[in-house]
Amino acid sequence: MSVLVGKKAPKFVAPAVINGEEIVEDFSLEQYIGKKHVLFFFYPKDFTFVCPTELHAFQEKLAEFESRNVAVVACSTDTEQSHWGWLQLPKKQGGIEGITYPLVADTSKAISTNFGVLAGEYEYNEEGFLTAKGPMIAYRGLFLIDKEGVVRHQIVNDLPLGRNVDEAIRMVDALQYFETKGEVCPANWKQGEKAMDATFSGVASYFSEN
Repeated sequence: MSVLVGKKAPKFVAPAVINGEEIVEDFSLEQYIGKKHVLFFFYPKDFTFVCPTELHAFQEKLAEFESRNVAVVACSTDTEQSHWGWLQLPKKQGGIEGITYPLVADTSKAISTNFGVLAGEYEYNEEGFLTAKGPMIAYRGLFLIDKEGVVRHQIVNDLPLGRNVDEAIRMVDALQYFETKGEVCPANWKQGEKAMDATFSGVASYFSEN
């Protein structure tokens, strides 16, 4: 599994469902370069159990991301038609009706592979046949990408483990605070709390006040 922090996020062009209903064939994160930070997250499969809780949780906090000028984008290895069908199903029936941020269709599994979150790999067996080892779906990867297209934070959970959306917002706040103030954010830092300047005197001052 690759570590992308500090590197340019892999480029892709793929189908996606946007605004909860419209299928586009050429969705790309490049549209946000120079304009927005991006919170790009992978989930394993449509029509499952933990996944809709995460998708709805991000939707519920979408206004908070947007107020920070952050675009939220999701991706799985399902088709765009599968995404669209799931979007038509009400929440009470296990669907994701009401999700408005883009859902990218990584049917080739190339995006998941390039981001290092594909659970499984292709290999040849003893008879020379190409086989798949593993479920060949995405782990719960999450990537915070800055306006220059550089990954600044990533976290990858195993398939059964849902993520904490408030923690994702905290990481956005920490990155944006550093970008605007130049100060670094210590453990458990939250918006509105004191940060520190990255010098020995700055660290001493921080600890003397906390």
